[in-house]
Amino acid sequence: MNIDMSDIKSFVTVAELKSITAAAHKLNYLQSNMTAKIKKIENHYDRQLFIRKPKGVELTESGINLYQQYKKMMFTWEETENKIYQQEKYLRFGTNTSLGGMRFYPSFSQLYETYPDLSITIKTGATGFIEDEILQGNLDIAYVLGHPKQKNLQYIHKADDHLVLIGKNVINHDNVADCIHQQNVLLASEQCCYSTTLDQICVDYQIKKGETTHIFDHEALIQFTQLGMGISMIAKSLIEKFNIQYYMEIPEQYRNIGLYLIARNDHVFTPIEKQFVGLNDQL
Repeated sequence: MNIDMSDIKSFVTVAELKSITAAAHKLNYLQSNMTAKIKKIENHYDRQLFIRKPKGVELTESGINLYQQYKKMMFTWEETENKIYQQEKYLRFGTNTSLGGMRFYPSFSQLYETYPDLSITIKTGATGFIEDEILQGNLDIAYVLGHPKQKNLQYIHKADDHLVLIGKNVINHDNVADCIHQQNVLLASEQCCYSTTLDQICVDYQIKKGETTHIFDHEALIQFTQLGMGISMIAKSLIEKFNIQYYMEIPEQYRNIGLYLIARNDHVFTPIEKQFVGLNDQL
């Protein structure tokens, strides 16, 4: 019983989405066909590769090993397809300023090793700005923090995160409302989830905040909050990156956000884009 690239892609998709149903929907298969493909692979290796659970599946140890090998095979396959069909070698990519382009340096580096003539366009900014750039056709794919809200974009969930309040003032208070009251707010943009979440807290708690100052250098903005010049918000996963000392958890109903890969609904991912996404999934 031979395993083909369609089977390999199905296995990898199920492993990444942790759901046979979701993988079948993404690849436009019937669920029964997707289940048959997974069973075919398990029979081929005479191993249980997934643990079936009420809300999805998880890889076994053998499954994890096979997933790592299959990802490499898919990368090589897509690279070959790219070279054979002479796919235009460009990547138009966006991300949040707070995430930063350097987060993706390892992926860019590997792509350049494979495609020395690769042309990369990268734009950074608030989530709203990046979404607009994709909708207008100026970018093709992006990684952003926030919540799905544009009906003409596809949002592929990549990781969970949550927001924290930052600023030296937090050491003087026990709750978020007191931390925000009459404090100046430092923001890079009004189009980011940091701004909208802060505004919602102020409305719900009837808090009067101070003046809002826009600082487009995100690292400088963060450092200014640590000096005591005002408050802001940031994803907790970035605390270590920016060496943030003064921060406070916010109420649970406001804190949850996600990291999403986004593209237009009608966008078909090119082999280079697929490789780029695959490389980032391994980080």
